[in-house]
Amino acid sequence: MQFKDIIGYGNIKKKLIQTVKSNRVSHAQLFLGPEGNAKLALAIAYAQYINCENRTEDSCGICHSCIKYNKLIHPDLHFIFPVTSVNDIKKPQSRDFMGQWRELLLRENYYVNLDMWYEELGVENKQGLINADDCNEIIKTLSYTSYESEYKVMVIWMVEKLFHSAAPKILKILEEPPDKTLFILISENQAQIISTIISRTQIIKIPRLEEHDLLEMLTEKNGADRAKAIKITRYANGNYIEALKMLEKDEDQEDEVLIFRNWMRACYKFDPIVMSTFTDKFSSYGREGLKSFLQHCTGFIDDFVQLNNKLISIDRYEGEEKQFMVSFANFVNTVNVHKLYEEFNNAIFYIERNANPSLIMMDLSIKLNGILQLK
Repeated sequence: MQFKDIIGYGNIKKKLIQTVKSNRVSHAQLFLGPEGNAKLALAIAYAQYINCENRTEDSCGICHSCIKYNKLIHPDLHFIFPVTSVNDIKKPQSRDFMGQWRELLLRENYYVNLDMWYEELGVENKQGLINADDCNEIIKTLSYTSYESEYKVMVIWMVEKLFHSAAPKILKILEEPPDKTLFILISENQAQIISTIISRTQIIKIPRLEEHDLLEMLTEKNGADRAKAIKITRYANGNYIEALKMLEKDEDQEDEVLIFRNWMRACYKFDPIVMSTFTDKFSSYGREGLKSFLQHCTGFIDDFVQLNNKLISIDRYEGEEKQFMVSFANFVNTVNVHKLYEEFNNAIFYIERNANPSLIMMDLSIKLNGILQLK
């Protein structure tokens, strides 16, 4: 993975490259950003650049080191990630799943999330952890000298999944690692990371994809119809993974904007029969489908906020969608907007933990009735 292969993030690329040129590579860095952005891709490109034998403004892509990095088989590149028991593996470690991990990253071009990883493992209904055995493995691995390159690189993906009682094992090596060792920790939720881990890292914030960059990725890399891609970028909220899910949906699927519109109308009027109908409909989506829909709902709320503050133009919408956006924006205000975000995010939280979708969505519908009445 070279920096040039990653669309967007020009300023971040320049800063990362400059740390190498000025010999100011921090030994422990936390790449922090929301789901569906390029934080993992940037981490791999950064590590490849550091160990490239002929680097200039990017890694060369063809030296001995780059060739191995491109296949994720470099002996000085190490990964730790959340795992859970699978079939006959009762005490899992990251090394037990390294083949599947590499395959997923290369197939998805480094844009992956926890759900995709759990699906790859066939454990969609389990929650993974970075356990004590993997922490011991970190210490053991980094105690050896590097095989080929100047730096040993340890990538810890989704460090917020680090088991609390296991964390003390790596604090010392994280603070005082062996010479020429680079930790790159990757996270989507700073609040869930153990504070003693955060205090030992330099935070690199990786924002959401800009709409124009996401549009380019959909049209240039995925061959999407431009009109459809433009619509998707409005609701994907800078999340490339979600954008791809929306792109893959059948053309004859009911428009999510219209579903959201009719659901909101039922909630506002407090129509129990229609609300119950929607609850049944949502329950049929499955965990991932419902989670995706709720995330899109928060994107709709973002749009209403931006419309009310004249940060975007209503002319970006058309037809029924435009009429709805104009009318419903009046029901999203400074009094209730935070409550709307809170309740949608709470629903997503419980769906991720396999709570009953019917109960969650009916509870959410009832709460939305009260929230939408606030002025």
